[in-house]
Amino acid sequence: MNGATMPAYDRKALKPGIVHIGLGNFHRAHMAVYLDDLFALGLDQTWAILGAGVRAGDARMRAAMLAQDCLSTVIELDPKGRSARRIGAMVGFVEVQDDNAALIAAMSDPSIRIVSLTVTEGGYFVDAVTGQFDTRAPEILADAANPHVTAFGAIIAAIKARRAAGIVPFAVMSCDNLPGNGEVTRNAVTGLARMSDPALAQWIAANVAFPSGMVDRITPATGPRERAMAAEFGLANDPVPVTCEPYRQWVLEDNFPAGRPQFEKVGVIFTRHVHEFETMKIRILNGGHAIIAYPGGLKGIEFVHEAMADPTILAFLKAVESREILPIIPPVPGQDLTDYLRLIIDRFSNPEVADTVRRLCLDGSNRQPKFIIPSIRDVLATGKDASGLILLSAIWCRYCAGSDESGTLIEPNDPDWNMLQARALAAKSDPFQWTSMSDVYGELGQNPAFTRPFAEALGLVWSHGVEAAMLGYIG
Repeated sequence: MNGATMPAYDRKALKPGIVHIGLGNFHRAHMAVYLDDLFALGLDQTWAILGAGVRAGDARMRAAMLAQDCLSTVIELDPKGRSARRIGAMVGFVEVQDDNAALIAAMSDPSIRIVSLTVTEGGYFVDAVTGQFDTRAPEILADAANPHVTAFGAIIAAIKARRAAGIVPFAVMSCDNLPGNGEVTRNAVTGLARMSDPALAQWIAANVAFPSGMVDRITPATGPRERAMAAEFGLANDPVPVTCEPYRQWVLEDNFPAGRPQFEKVGVIFTRHVHEFETMKIRILNGGHAIIAYPGGLKGIEFVHEAMADPTILAFLKAVESREILPIIPPVPGQDLTDYLRLIIDRFSNPEVADTVRRLCLDGSNRQPKFIIPSIRDVLATGKDASGLILLSAIWCRYCAGSDESGTLIEPNDPDWNMLQARALAAKSDPFQWTSMSDVYGELGQNPAFTRPFAEALGLVWSHGVEAAMLGYIG
């Protein structure tokens, strides 16, 4: 096996133009790769990445990245053959501090024209009932009392410093899987600012750009298998290699008043129709992940491609997608939804990726309200049958009871696991104990068109098992 490809440009010529908060696997296999491609064309070398973070895990990542000159190993898992490259788009990593002083200083520098984030779907403090910024969240209350301890608090402080110095504000760009992620990010920043400085919040709303975008690339968690792959390419000393599928996509709203890299030169789609693209992706792909993951988890299946090889799970995925999800997706420019679903099935089935069912089941309390519940709500609003999606929600409930169908313990897999497990066990005899979670289901939890079929589906899963429940739906 050949070694990893090194950056095809002089990294010493790079200058930072972007601060990115949250240097997880997805960012390093997505945005960083696009920039690496751009720099290889000899373009935009004042747009390199300065890494940053606000949590303890970010400090560990900083140490790992600095130890290897901020180079990231990205291994593409093509069934036809793996390839590895060293991504050189990041040129530094801000010190991680409790008060975020170094981060605020970095973002206040006039050379920084974009601040981007990957802080997970649950990191934007969205109230599932209202869909608005949650001012009651403990981290937000802590930031309001002791400013700058969250990423959004640090962003507010940097914007304020730039305004005082007469420096054009940077654009704030979310790279997380959220419907309307630009608006969600705007709500988080202005919502937090409003709690201490309403005038500043109003100024931010009027003067700071929050472009929306759709991002896509499957990137499994890093473990022993991924480190062993890196070693095969001569990179045994890299503790944080990233593996990913060959496919990637990025669709962006062109809203960068302070300038931006020429991402269109390396395949990024700029369009006014970001919302349509993200709806397609979130409902079909992210929703599809849930449709295969929770049945797979109950069956004791470890890997996603193994779940896709299960005939009933695959048939369940195809049936729910084609009967319930595809009909409610608005038209997407240049996209055939049936072709897109076929692409998703091929991607999920890639055995080289070896993505885990457990990873896809992670954090359902944040992911279900974003990837599944909106589809249920939309299907019911049309007067159509949402029984497949409702069954999936019941299967999630059964998963959260904490053991698979063989009796094997499911280790905690959600920030609210203890609460979810208690409710899931109580729901076995009283389903309302589950559907009354207003932060997950909102008004659906009071809608008989949802609660009645949910109770029936949950009873069927408990009494006859997930296989029989899926087969009953497939018909």
